[in-house]
Amino acid sequence: MQSKPGLGKCFVTAAALAALALMASGVHATAAGEAAVVAVEPAASDSALALRIEQRLRERAATADDPIALFYLARAYRSVWTEPARVHALLAAVEAVRGHGLDAADFAPARLRAGAVPAADPERAAERELLLTDTLAALLFQLRHGKVDPRALYREWNFTPPPSPYERAAELARVLQASDLAAAVDAYAPDLPLYRALRAELLAQQGRLAVGDWPKVAAGPTLKPGASSSRVASLRARLAAAGERVSEARDKSHYDEALVEAVKRFQAAHGLQADGVLGAQTLEALNASPAQRVAQIRANLERLRWVASDLQGDRLLVDIVGYHADLVLDGQPVWSSRVIVGKPKRRTPSLLDSVTHLVLNPKWVVPPTILREDVIPGAARNPSYLANRRLRVVDRSGQTVDPATIDWSGARQSGFPYRVEQQSGADGSLGRIKFSLSNPYVIYLHDTNARSLFKRAERALSSGCVRVEKPEELAVLLLADSGRWSAQALQAALDSGRTRTVDVGRDVKVLLHYATAALDEAGRVLLRNDIYGYDAAIVAALDAPAPAR
Repeated sequence: MQSKPGLGKCFVTAAALAALALMASGVHATAAGEAAVVAVEPAASDSALALRIEQRLRERAATADDPIALFYLARAYRSVWTEPARVHALLAAVEAVRGHGLDAADFAPARLRAGAVPAADPERAAERELLLTDTLAALLFQLRHGKVDPRALYREWNFTPPPSPYERAAELARVLQASDLAAAVDAYAPDLPLYRALRAELLAQQGRLAVGDWPKVAAGPTLKPGASSSRVASLRARLAAAGERVSEARDKSHYDEALVEAVKRFQAAHGLQADGVLGAQTLEALNASPAQRVAQIRANLERLRWVASDLQGDRLLVDIVGYHADLVLDGQPVWSSRVIVGKPKRRTPSLLDSVTHLVLNPKWVVPPTILREDVIPGAARNPSYLANRRLRVVDRSGQTVDPATIDWSGARQSGFPYRVEQQSGADGSLGRIKFSLSNPYVIYLHDTNARSLFKRAERALSSGCVRVEKPEELAVLLLADSGRWSAQALQAALDSGRTRTVDVGRDVKVLLHYATAALDEAGRVLLRNDIYGYDAAIVAALDAPAPAR
């Protein structure tokens, strides 16, 4: 939305004024395409205070797109903070944000407490009024939408943006109507099982943090079940500190079966291969401090605030860190599959997208990154590189070009005027099904010819696209509403070998979502390896001072 003229020059458009008037009277309304808003019935207030509130909003160059200005315009600039209980509830809500992984310092609690005292002077009373309302507005925004702007961290971010100023003004009005303000504020956080579980885990880790760090396990060679090592004692102590019930053994150095099972449980809880082998990754997870775990939980609470509104309705959720995808239709999980995602050097981006169509028996056109970083150097090193991968070179007219006529060494510097492609087939890189998405990054879901890779516990192996283990099942579900496709019909089309583009039968959004926390089947929190190293930037942004209000 484009900004309208400032309040000091021109209030708002006629449409906005009409909507706000309705809002002020408690009637639902829609203005200029914005969502309906509901106003708080204004309490009796001193006209001098109302005038000074209006003047202060003018002085701070508020615009018609400012939710605070919209909120007060709807109530004729009358005070809302007339009851001490409401002010105390706001103070309590500010202190409670720590339980959401946010920083109470963002809301200047000392200044807030000092400003909470009623003032008879209209000037000071207006200052107090706007301080309290600004705090509430910022509090609601952080709890529902996050403190950090994900677009500042990820250039490809395109999830649902925060609400309009009209919607934020309505939020203020609705919350201030509540009999229990603190509860109404807390309810603005995402109502998601993972969010609630992470809050509980945050409390537990903060308790551990207050006690101190747990014992560290020294570095050393990989420790396998049945082995003996002086490190076993510290391993046992570390697991016991985390609440694992590990029986004492006669041989303190023996990596016995009971301790192996405890390690397996730990590995499973942290998204690692549960093999009982104490390798580098398991050691790193064991030695992560309570402070590191608190930071990880905070990062994931923030991520959930970013995407909570999109985790609703029909959706295909690709859990990048969990190497897993789930399809939810009509509120029910109907399909799940292991997936392979981008390697750390070629990351699968976090995106909100949709499946536009399917391609059966797809031809693979090598994307620019793979062409530049893999194909051209490979062909320069080995004359058989293209033939071994069933790749052919095509000019702009679609004619095949003899690879032997191309200066592959020079192509790396001078550019490449050709297209490299791979014909369809079960042994092709895309397998037999491609799920086309609408993003500009050439990211999509597809089958694969390297199906053995799905057996690996860690599957960040692709060049950015998402490889799906059970593509035929997903295709049937997406095509179900078309009225023409069954599992048998799909199989026949695939067996024909003919490349065919098919529209999907229903609108399903796709979420490529990165999170280093999840719930297991029992509802327990899994804290997983940060494969792309994203958590630190989120925590740093959370810890940075909030913009001045």
